[in-house]
Amino acid sequence: MSLTIDDVRRVANLARLEFNEAELAEITAQLSKVVTLVDELAAANTDGVDPMVHAIELANILAADRPKPSVTRAEALQNAPSADDECFRVPAVLG
Repeated sequence: MSLTIDDVRRVANLARLEFNEAELAEITAQLSKVVTLVDELAAANTDGVDPMVHAIELANILAADRPKPSVTRAEALQNAPSADDECFRVPAVLG
């Protein structure tokens, strides 16, 4: 399947895009190459190939979510410019 300038002009109109004639010619050539590549992919023999979402099967690659020791509240607040007994004190954000 090959695209014509009229095809690209119609799609551009639907997408509310404006191109001059030189741009239309360039875009038509580029899109024609893409359509040709898609046609080649569609012609590939995929008999016996199971459908898949990814080319590589991914396993759970996340680390286990296990609790571990953390800093104490006092250690967290020790460098705060202003702190209450248990909280950071910050300037009011909303009037």
